[in-house]
Order: sequence, then structure tokens, then C-alpha cells
Amino acid sequence: MYSILKNLFGPGNYNQHIPKFDGLFGAVLSLSFSLFAYVYILTRASFLYQSQNLIDLGRSLGFSKFKSLYSLILPAARPAIVAGLSLVAMETLAEFGAVDFFSINTLTTGIYNSWIAFDDLAFSNRLSFFLLIFIFALFILENLSRKRAKYHSNTKGGFKQKEKIQLSGIKAFNAFFVCFIIFFLSFLFPLSQMLYWTIKFPENFFDLQVVTLTLNTIYLVFLSSIVLIIFSLISNYGNRVSKNKALNILSTLSISGYAIPGVILAVAFITFIAWFDENIVQALGFLSIKKMFIGSVLGLVLVYFVRFYSLAFNGIKSGYEKINISVDESSYLLGYSKQKTFTNIHVPYLRNSLLFVLILISLEIIRELPITLILRPFNFETFATTAYISASEDLLEAAAVPSLFLILIATTFIMLTSNYILRENE
Repeated sequence: MYSILKNLFGPGNYNQHIPKFDGLFGAVLSLSFSLFAYVYILTRASFLYQSQNLIDLGRSLGFSKFKSLYSLILPAARPAIVAGLSLVAMETLAEFGAVDFFSINTLTTGIYNSWIAFDDLAFSNRLSFFLLIFIFALFILENLSRKRAKYHSNTKGGFKQKEKIQLSGIKAFNAFFVCFIIFFLSFLFPLSQMLYWTIKFPENFFDLQVVTLTLNTIYLVFLSSIVLIIFSLISNYGNRVSKNKALNILSTLSISGYAIPGVILAVAFITFIAWFDENIVQALGFLSIKKMFIGSVLGLVLVYFVRFYSLAFNGIKSGYEKINISVDESSYLLGYSKQKTFTNIHVPYLRNSLLFVLILISLEIIRELPITLILRPFNFETFATTAYISASEDLLEAAAVPSLFLILIATTFIMLTSNYILRENE
């Protein structure tokens, strides 16, 4: 806000009247406006699937609209609200870029600094253990609340569609104003500030190695997506044809990596490779493998695999659930082998699911920061790491350009995802 006033009206003593959004307060505001969508989406879904009977019940009891809201509607949406807050808490505990920028000491920044700044892997592992306890506690809480979630009413009259209320006058203005303020503070304001800095300091755009950063990002996305999709296809097909309980349990456990913060996975991967290299590889007389996995694209892809396997597995699983088992039986009756059934029937049918998984994986990888910072090869940068390095050096104007590219790429993927969902619902 101060920078906008300064740009519009020139230098002035504006900070006397404008609060300074830094430190803990700035981090809270930043994370709140970036993560509120978790609560919003789940709560909105809960409100949409609440029956009109609930509102009619409040009217019959003589409740005012406000009393019906906090006595009936909000308690009915409580599972969704708790689930959303649990996700926000998990993301906050795993957050690295924002808290580091605002100089807030958290377990996540402590893990990164212990390894990068002080080269103390043992202390990083101890901090990772404490953070992991918090994450799993919130993960269990979120699962418990989600299992109890109930978005419909079991009434004798069945589900009754809610009556839409057409707002007008001051009520319509207030509703629009509240929604616009949230949209402005969470998206338009930071986007306009980054656009202003990019236009005012064009040298930052020309100094940015756009082609190199784009190629690096595409390279990571392509390799990781290929590995994730292949393994997810094989595991889902194996579960479909084998009906083995042990395999199902193993698949369920393998998708838990998404709940673990990237900084913990990176440190755990380095610890394991170092132990395996010293105690197994070199003990057998082989050459060291540290350089092959640490500070290499191979190491990045492996940790991305652990982190985002659940996205690929669940995305393909949802597509497989739409294929009736009778399709496989008919294929076998026509003389198709299991391999031919998989390649000629399953894969073409899963085309949209594979596209959806590719978009989700790409969206996650392009904005992943801790894993890429810790495990990337020397002088190998992405848009996310470039923006972080510039921001950490207080070069906010320089950080605006790669941030804009991140927003542009992410928006493109989100639009593709939305088109996919609309196409699936047709």
C-alpha cells in the first residue's frame, strides 16, 4: 500500500497512517489471503448441498436469519469448516517462502537453514521429526473430520432445493463489496503491483533468462510426469486385476507422501542417500553415488515422485472407477490378453484422466520451492527459485517478473483443469 501511494503521489510520510505489514502480522495476512480458498471451497460445497428444509426449520422455530445461520446452518457445515482449517494448518506448517521472506523463524526455515547455512544434517533431521509430528496430527484430524462430513439432510421429505434470494439495493452492494475486497487483496492487488514493477523496471525482464527457466521447468515437469504416470498406471492396473489386499494396503501407504512437507522429504532423502552410500555402496567397494542423486535432476525427480505420487495415483484411480469390470471380461472373451486390454482399452479410456493428472502435477512442480532449492543442480534455476532468491535479497522489483510468469503458467493450467472438469460433467 505504501509503495502504491508513493508511486502515485510521490515521496511522503505515508507510514504514519498506514500500518507496516511485516514480521508476524505480514506473514499471517499473506498466508490468510493465499490459503483462504481451502476453507471457502469446502464450506461453499457444504452450503450448496444443505437442504432448504434446514432454513424452513429455522423459520418454523421463529429464528431470525442471523440465529438460523449460527444455530443451524454453520453447525451443519462444521465438518467442512474443520476440514478446511486443518488443510490450512498443514499448509502453514509446511510453508517456507512466505515465512522466510517475513523473517519468521519456524520449523521449516530452521530445517532449511540447518542444512544449507550450517551444514548440520543431524539437527535438520531432529527438527524434521518435530514438524512431522505436527503434520501427522493435523493429517489425522483432517481425515477424522472428513469421515464425519455430511453434506445432506436425511429428512422424510427428501432433499429440497434452496430458494435463491435476489439481492438488491444496499444488500447487493454489500455482498459485492465483500467479495470484491477479498478478490482484490488476494489477487488483483499483488498482481497489479508486480505488473507495475515490471513496467517501471523493464531491465529486470530483459535480464531474466526466460528461455532457460522455461526449459528447466518443462524438463522437470516432463520427466516427473512420465515417471509418475507410468507407475500410477501400473499400480492402479495391478490393483484392478489382482484384487490383492496387501497390494491395496501398500498402495494406500504409498500415497501418504503428499502430507509430508517438501523440506522434510528433501532432508530425509539426503540423509538416506548419505547413509546408503557410506554403509552399503562404499562398503561393497563401489564408487560413491552421492553426486548421482544429491544436486542432480535425478534426485529432484525421485523426491517429486514421493511428494506428488498421490495426485497421479488418485487421479488415475478415479478414471479407473468409471470403467465397468464387464469391459475387461468382454475383452477377454474376444481373445484380448491383459496387456492388450490395458493398452488398447484402458489407456484410451483414461485419456482425460491422464491429461488431468498431467495438469495437476505440472501445477505443483512449477511452484514447488523447498525441494527444488535443496536438491537442484548447481546453477539450475526455475521461476520459483529465481523469485525466491530475488525476494530474499530484498530485490522485490526483480522478483516480480518470475512471479508473473508463475501466475501466467498456473492460470493456464487452472483454465485447462476447469475445462476438463466441465467436459467431464457434460
